[in-house]
Amino acid sequence: MIKVKIVGAGGYGGVGITELLLGHPEAKITTLVAATETGMKMSELYPHLDGFCDLPILKPDDPAAQEPADVVFFSTPDGVGMVQARAELAKGAKVIDYSGDFRFASVEDYAEYARRIGKDPVHKAPDLLTRTVYGVPEIQREKITRDRHIVGNPGCFAVGVIIGLAPTAQFNLVEDNSIICDCKSAVSGAGKKPAPGFHFPARYDNMNAYRLTGHQHVVEVEQALTRIAGKPVAITFTTQVVPMCRGILSCLYGQLRDGITYDQVLEAYRSYHRGNHFVRVYDRTANVGTANVRGSNFCNLVVDVDERTRKLRVISHIDNLMKGQAGSALQNMNLIMGLPENTGLDRPGNYP
Repeated sequence: MIKVKIVGAGGYGGVGITELLLGHPEAKITTLVAATETGMKMSELYPHLDGFCDLPILKPDDPAAQEPADVVFFSTPDGVGMVQARAELAKGAKVIDYSGDFRFASVEDYAEYARRIGKDPVHKAPDLLTRTVYGVPEIQREKITRDRHIVGNPGCFAVGVIIGLAPTAQFNLVEDNSIICDCKSAVSGAGKKPAPGFHFPARYDNMNAYRLTGHQHVVEVEQALTRIAGKPVAITFTTQVVPMCRGILSCLYGQLRDGITYDQVLEAYRSYHRGNHFVRVYDRTANVGTANVRGSNFCNLVVDVDERTRKLRVISHIDNLMKGQAGSALQNMNLIMGLPENTGLDRPGNYP
């Protein structure tokens, strides 16, 4: 049985991975750690877990919080994992980090990411970057293997966009630098910590774009697509918050190259994602939305071509707290522990 520690257990990412692990046949949660809500049982903080997870939430300096585990999930803000991961690795654990701390293989890429969110661009554990792997199985499953010890879980916007554009990059379907990503996220993407901009009156009946000067997820998206395409890929990326609880809808556009037909585009998408269990590719007639992936690890893609303007149009749907966070994290855990990728994740989600 895989022993699991969750650091940052009290947030949305922590409760999300807790819910998933409770149904995992090969894993057991042994330790919950957080900087806040310590001393409470997990089921006191989240009553829906009463009788399912009654473990206490420990302070980081509690001796019991230092007990070794096989896998440690860092559901923590940027800057925490890079400081604390080394101690867990020394005890034999494998680390899966939700933040941007280990999404990049170079200090330069990390620095660009950190600058966009106003963080110190100097990585605190640069030597660990050589041991990390970017955790999107749909584009580099062959690198997320048992010999890996650190996985940088992807950003929520990034995973839906990368899965949605990977076939375009692989098969060179659109003109260079013509990609536009118009992405809308539910409010839970901002996390659990209260803030004036996410107060109910500020969000109800209101949508807005943000970080137009440079969103941090652009760095990992362009890096991933460049690697797939074998040439530099630049995107125009616009993020918006919409008054929903969970879900991300990404409308992805590009100028289709001459001579490429809609049927060829659809086949390219189906061919690329044929081996990706958690990706479902639909044609332009499909009637699907974010509700169809709610609570699941699936990414639903609707593929279309606007014949009049020759624009490729791909609509990507994910649950930001699942495929965009805890679901991808568990998928990565399965891979680095040598388990079938879908273990504990094969469920349709919730509807309505």
